[in-house]
Amino acid sequence: MNLHAKLRERAAQGKPIRVGLIGAGKFGSMYLAQIPRTPGVHLAAIADLSPDGARRNLARVGWESARSEATSIDDAIKTNRTHVGEDWRALVSHPAIDVVVECTGHPIAAVDHCLLAFDHSKHVVNVTVEADAFCGPLLAKKAAEKGVVYSLAFGDQPALICDLVDWARTCGFPVVAAGRGHKWLAHFAQSTPDTVWGYYGLTPEQAARGGLNPKMFNSFLDGSKPSIESTAVSNATGLAVPSNGLLYPAASVEDIPFVTRPKSEGGVLEQKGMVEVISSLETDGRKIPYDIRMGVWVTVEAETEYIKNCFEEYNAHTDPSGRYFTLYKRWHLIGLEVGVSVASVALRGEPTGVATAWNADVVATAKRDLQIGEMLDGEGGYTVWGKLLPAKKSASMGGLPLGLAHDVKVIRSVKKGQSLTWDDVAVDTTTHAYRIRREMELLFEE
Repeated sequence: MNLHAKLRERAAQGKPIRVGLIGAGKFGSMYLAQIPRTPGVHLAAIADLSPDGARRNLARVGWESARSEATSIDDAIKTNRTHVGEDWRALVSHPAIDVVVECTGHPIAAVDHCLLAFDHSKHVVNVTVEADAFCGPLLAKKAAEKGVVYSLAFGDQPALICDLVDWARTCGFPVVAAGRGHKWLAHFAQSTPDTVWGYYGLTPEQAARGGLNPKMFNSFLDGSKPSIESTAVSNATGLAVPSNGLLYPAASVEDIPFVTRPKSEGGVLEQKGMVEVISSLETDGRKIPYDIRMGVWVTVEAETEYIKNCFEEYNAHTDPSGRYFTLYKRWHLIGLEVGVSVASVALRGEPTGVATAWNADVVATAKRDLQIGEMLDGEGGYTVWGKLLPAKKSASMGGLPLGLAHDVKVIRSVKKGQSLTWDDVAVDTTTHAYRIRREMELLFEE
């Protein structure tokens, strides 16, 4: 049975998957838009720092106001409506909730939400991949210890890439490379929320219409989010990462199998089996026709002459040698696809991507010279961007994970382009996020 059939069965039985959503911003709103159209799912509760803002977003996506007027979660369960409030602890601890969708985008808070949800035997779909990037392997381990599933969110590119990698390996193909697309020029690494819309290709009016957060979107543009998402993919699939950050080779869809080969064969990879991000812009800024900017891809290899001949016979999309084939999805629909993860963890007990090892890390790197006393403002802000590095390299240098570079004071001057270390900042050591990160470092040193 497929997931949709299983959902219909739950609906017919009157036993819907009961979901609690933490954070009803843009990503959460996209999921909210699909819930009324999905059988066998009941959104029992929303927890948001601004309940009124959450209600406005419900109205924005077409919910009738009566559906979100439950006075409590208990009332929501009885009346098949949704309770909207601020108390995330009540949401994750309620016995009727099956799956928690963490959608705040705040990595430090997300760790708190995930850990308490595990303690109350809730599956978690973690949209806040920033948290997964700095402690996902240990979050997955702690979820398994509690007998629940921790998962990346389908619709977000990491889970879609993991799906392609799983397809390839299940078919018997060795994965040469996998990743996503991105609009990238080197100077975007210094972009701030003040410059994001011009670089991104939206007008301020379009951004306002969509309720888009400039800091969040700048985290995509400045390379932080591609590094974060590549880290999640590496830790979930075991694929290696470049030794000194993403290369962003420029390529059309046609050229992906050409550039995602080892250097020894004319590509850009240090070795076979890596993550990478493909740029949709040439280095001079020209837009590449038929790009992969919003999509995901996987490149596999024909290990025998027979398989290579099959590629040729069926007009597969290969490099000139005919050995390297790229399968791709040119688009992703972000929060509109999260329902796949919710159904998978609740009905199959399977994540749509989950960290299995600590292979990669994202280290906070100065966008400009930073002075003693300045406060870091995390991904997409004015002070730092995220650089993808192998976990061993990050650990040996004591790299400051980007996900913990929020509201942190600089205590040593840092030059533009330099990656920060723990010794450069005064970190709040009392948070669960800090403690679990340090615990993870010790665990994977062994």
